[in-house]
Amino acid sequence: MKISHLNAFSDNYMWTMESDGKFAIVDPGDAKPVHQYIEETGLELAEILVTHHHWDHSGGIDELVTEYDCLAYGPSGGHIKGITNPLKDNETFIIQNNIEVKAFSAPGHTDDQLSYFIDEAIDPILFSGDTLFSAGCGRLFEGSPEDMLFSMDRYTDLPPNTLVYCGHEYTESNLRFALAVEPENKDIELRIKEVGELRNSNQPSLPSNIETELKINPFLRCREANVINAAQNYSSKQLNEASDVLGEIRNWKDNF
Repeated sequence: MKISHLNAFSDNYMWTMESDGKFAIVDPGDAKPVHQYIEETGLELAEILVTHHHWDHSGGIDELVTEYDCLAYGPSGGHIKGITNPLKDNETFIIQNNIEVKAFSAPGHTDDQLSYFIDEAIDPILFSGDTLFSAGCGRLFEGSPEDMLFSMDRYTDLPPNTLVYCGHEYTESNLRFALAVEPENKDIELRIKEVGELRNSNQPSLPSNIETELKINPFLRCREANVINAAQNYSSKQLNEASDVLGEIRNWKDNF
């Protein structure tokens, strides 16, 4: 299976998975690049995977399902137009005839956001939408810090070699903030250099992987002493729970 991407809007990535003349796509917020991709490659659109309802991730679903008679997997609830196969937490399904995908609940950014995990033989694959970013997490539009910590802990439990494909190119700005939280973190400094070289060559900063994220992402590191101290210094109060640390770090990021 080959994974690639289509660009949408200013910084969205719509991830594609190709094999045997067919492809699946994650979060097609805009149908036009997908139409162009099909015209250029001759591939058949078989499945759509949707992480959450925000328009820049879901805006093209209904048009693509109507045009190509494909399946669209996504959160249940009936609030996303075009979904043909609504999913619940820990539900599995098959794409590309033989690839098993597990959908799991990852709230915080939205209440019912899903992430998708594929346990490949070499490197597992995660499509995290807007919950987990490289060196960051999504804004708490609907969920609470407790919800986001729940999601971060789910990601932490994934195999360290899991490749992380998220929904936006936010890595450089996330790394600048991560370094403000942990200015002595050499792993963040190294990643800033690596990502800078990629972006200067007009290459995506993604995928990352879980092992790297556990070293550089403050939202996955809310139980680390350095991050706790930084959150307490920012908020000027004692923080006794990891969710409180995450909440203060998120407030800091929102105003960074």
